[in-house]
Amino acid sequence: MTHAIVIAAFGRQSLIQTEQGEQMSAVTRGRSLQVTVGDQVQAVPLGAGQAVIESVARRRNEFKRSDAARTKWLAANLDQAGIVIAPDPPYSEELLLRVMIAGQAEGIRLALIVNKSDLGSARTRIEPRLQVYRALGYEVIECSARTEPDATRAALLPWLRGRTTLLLGQSGMGKSTLINCLVPDAGQHTREISAALAAGKHTTTFTRMFRLPDDPQGRIIDSPGFQAFGLEHLSESQRAHAMPEFEALLGQCRFHNCTHRTEPGCAIREAALDGRIDTIRYQLFVRLTGESEAIARAKPWKG
Repeated sequence: MTHAIVIAAFGRQSLIQTEQGEQMSAVTRGRSLQVTVGDQVQAVPLGAGQAVIESVARRRNEFKRSDAARTKWLAANLDQAGIVIAPDPPYSEELLLRVMIAGQAEGIRLALIVNKSDLGSARTRIEPRLQVYRALGYEVIECSARTEPDATRAALLPWLRGRTTLLLGQSGMGKSTLINCLVPDAGQHTREISAALAAGKHTTTFTRMFRLPDDPQGRIIDSPGFQAFGLEHLSESQRAHAMPEFEALLGQCRFHNCTHRTEPGCAIREAALDGRIDTIRYQLFVRLTGESEAIARAKPWKG
């Protein structure tokens, strides 16, 4: 039996790395055992670079998304997560809210990484939104990975140093360029991982971990871009508590089971109406609550 960390995952296939640095392709013992990148596992080597994962250590946190049909784990045992957005193409405020709620609910430190910040007028247009997130206490790091790689590394490496960081974002934000800027051999490493997973031409998207150059403890986890981010694994209460601007107002509504939508005496709704909290984020939260209720109503009743 050997102790290892999962450094890449695709379906039931994973790539693990032992404490001695040896990498092995691995599968889990039984279908009920789920692993994700960042998991600490116990595995039995089989020879020829193969292993079977027998157990997974308890996770201190996990970043995941879910819909009515399934849950997808992105990574586990994180110190922080960086959400990559850009002024062009425009990022989705709704997707950003969903990702932030998922991270906040797990107590994971979050930062916004604003890529393509050299895009002049497009960058100026999103400044009011960036101010909202700064006011909520989120760190906002600006960079231009393609046009200013040296400055990008100078801005991000101190934040990444010595930590395990998940990098995630919707498609088109320049996350791949950012990874290649921070980890010069990322492309070669990804091809090696793909071969080890026997993924090859069958997929170009899987979650993988890279070590940061000249940083023995620094790890960055790249995840596939997304166009949807479900939160069906979180309750209504968990989602509300994951909104920092709601924190001081929770418990002040007239009704203890307030959904913060149309109820009279809702402290959160009143704060949105009079401008004490951001209207856009509040409206998106309300839409999310309504969507979850519709999904719950659509599920077949089991009696």
